[in-house]
This record gives sequence, structure tokens and C-alpha cells, in this order.
Amino acid sequence: MKGQSDLELALEQLEREKGIKKEEILQTVSDALVSALRKYFGKTAQIVAGIDPESGEMMGYLVKTIVEEVTSNDLEITLKDAQQIYSDVKLGEEIEIPVEIEGFSRIAAQTAKQVLIQKIREIEKSVLYDEFKPREGEIVTGLVHHIVGRDVFVDLGRTEGIMPYREQMRKEHYAPNERIRAIIHQVEKENRGLQIILSRSSNLFLQGLFEAEVPEIAEKIIEIVQIVREPGFRAKVVVRSNSIKVDPVGACVGMRGSRIRMIMNELSGERIDLIPHTDDTQQMIMRSFAPATVVSVRVESKEEKRATVIVPDDQLALSIGKDGNNIRLVSRLTGWNLEVKSEGQKQQETKENTDLAVGDLTKVEGLGPKAADTLVKMGITDISKLAELKDEDLSSFQGIGEKTAQKIIEGAKKYVKENLKEVENGSEKK
Repeated sequence: MKGQSDLELALEQLEREKGIKKEEILQTVSDALVSALRKYFGKTAQIVAGIDPESGEMMGYLVKTIVEEVTSNDLEITLKDAQQIYSDVKLGEEIEIPVEIEGFSRIAAQTAKQVLIQKIREIEKSVLYDEFKPREGEIVTGLVHHIVGRDVFVDLGRTEGIMPYREQMRKEHYAPNERIRAIIHQVEKENRGLQIILSRSSNLFLQGLFEAEVPEIAEKIIEIVQIVREPGFRAKVVVRSNSIKVDPVGACVGMRGSRIRMIMNELSGERIDLIPHTDDTQQMIMRSFAPATVVSVRVESKEEKRATVIVPDDQLALSIGKDGNNIRLVSRLTGWNLEVKSEGQKQQETKENTDLAVGDLTKVEGLGPKAADTLVKMGITDISKLAELKDEDLSSFQGIGEKTAQKIIEGAKKYVKENLKEVENGSEKK
């Protein structure tokens, strides 16, 4: 049995270890030889080349057509000259003329080596891409290899991942050889190589931790509806149960807080508020302020999604949170523009508004402070609205008789009329 040449053994090793077929390597070498020969014989010359895998010998040929009269030396040859190479050729045939390639083979081998190295890198990059791309969203563990600027490079075994500054948690500091967990956020092929972006600040990382620690989430019994985070500081996680037998918040917290504590420890103490989902907007806003207690939510504008939230006096700071992080997260979670007020602030505001309305109504002839206060409590705070009432409507209010009602309404109409004249006169003067 004939033994294999060194070239054949090398080709088989490359095919086995790098996944490059022997035929592709031979073709790469042949193409490199053609390129080297063409630089010498001219761009228009027809050249073929090959390599014998058994001997490793390279061969190159000029391809020319046999003609009676040569018009292109690069492409044609006379019958007489052709017969000096091959005696049995005829006009119109193509012949392959051997060329001396000793000098060219070294250039071709160097070129082929460079091409093969590039091809191997491309294949390795493609193999790693095919391995890691489907793993986007998976939590992995690695060792910090080195840090460049603010970017952290993590050894993942067969390759390296990068955790850019934007994907890090601001409270954390990383050191070489430190073991860290992160989610594979994005896998991309780039000209400079494969790039695996890792993240510890993404919502998906927090969701992945819940899936790892809470079996009911992995089994789809509990569903994470929404997550908002200020990584390292606070997160709000909306959960709902697909089973009436399972409390979504209790399952996530775990026995004596064991599950949620594991997650918070992994996130360097990031506080996590678990919120049971509801389709009721006002209820959802109230629940989202956890751990703060909310007394009521008053919708100011559905179209603009504006609302005022009233909390107990001792809950005001907690509802807003450190540097406003709690109310900021609630607004992001609900999509509403929210203003928080304490009960004391609300009462003071109500009193001030009442005093202003009473003061305004007492401008009406015959309307004293006591009657004005009664009207304000009944929702009448504007003189123009008062002027539109009927006597019997006003006399139905406690403490206001028919004659008093008639006098007040007449006074209101008179006030509105006089002020209307002032406005008209002012317009004329302008």
C-alpha cells in the first residue's frame, strides 16, 4: 500500500481540525499560483495551474489557441510552434504549454498560506458564531480576562466576550480573574472578528435570573409581564400567575425570601419590587409605588396620561424614592406622567383653593362668607356658573332661603354683566 505524502497528511489534518476540505485548500494554492503567473505573463493570458496531492508538485500552463497567423501572443500560437511541443495537434485546438514555476511556486505558497490563514480564521469565526448566536439570551459564567478602558473582556472558554460600560452595573467594579455571570446580549460578525456582547444591566439578565431561581417561571406557571430597572439600585417586576392556586409574588419571593434574596445578591443588592399585574390602570399605578402605600389616584387627563397620586404624609419620601428613582420607575412602568402629593399637601391645597373660591364668590352683592363657603362645598366655585343657576336650585342648598337665593343670583348676574362691559371697554380702548 502506497504511503501518504506529507502534503496529504497536512491536508487531512486541516480538514479534521479546522473543517476545511482538501479540495478547497488545493484550489486555494492553485488560485495563488495562477495569480503569481499572471503578474508575469500578463493579465490577458489564459493560465491554469494545479498541485499533485501525492507528490506536492506544482504545475502551471499557458493556454493558447493554434492559429495560422498570430494576432495575440498572449492567447495564440502558430501550428508550427505548437507541433514542436505536441506533434499531433491541429489548427483551432487549444494546447496547455508547461511553464517553469520554480520561482513562482514560492510566491504562490506564501500567498496561499496567507489566504489559508484568513480562511481558517473565517471558518473559526463562523463556527463560533453558529455556536453562540442561538445562545443570545442565555446566562453564562466566565472569568474577567482583562479590562481595556471601561470595557471588560470575559473568558468564556473557547472564545472571549466583551461587556461594554453601557452594559455594566454602575455600582460594580471588576477585576481580572473575577468570576462573573452575565447574559449573552448580542452576537455579531464584524470585519475585525466575532463580537459577543455580554450584559448585566439588561432587563433580560434580571428575567434570566428569575427563570433560574423560580421554577414556576421556567415552567410558565408564572409570567413576567414587564421589567423596568435602574441597574444596581432598584427594579420593578410585574408578574402574573396562570394558575389560581399559585401566588405570583409569593412564589418569586420564596420561603423566607430565599429566592428573591439570591437574585438581589447576584445584583449587588439591587432592590426588587414585585408587583401583581392588573388591567385596572389606577390599581396598577397604586401597586407600582410599592413599597410605598398609596391612598388614591386621581386621573387628570386620560389623553395625556396625567394623574395625581396621594400618599400618607409619612410615605411621601418613600414613594418618590432616592433621587426620585421610585416615581421615575413607576412612570416608565405605567407610561403615565405622575405627580405625588401627601395627604397634608392635598388638604392644604384644597383649603387654599377653597379660600380663593370663597373670596371670589364674596364679590357678589348679598353673598357673605358663610353662604360662599356652603356654595364652594357644593361644587360652585365660579361666579359665572352661579349666575346660570335658577332660584329653586340655589334655595335647595342648606341655609339659603328663596329670597336669599334670588338676591344672590341677581347679584351674580350683575357682577358678570359689569365685568363683561369692562372687558369690552378695555378692548375698545386698545
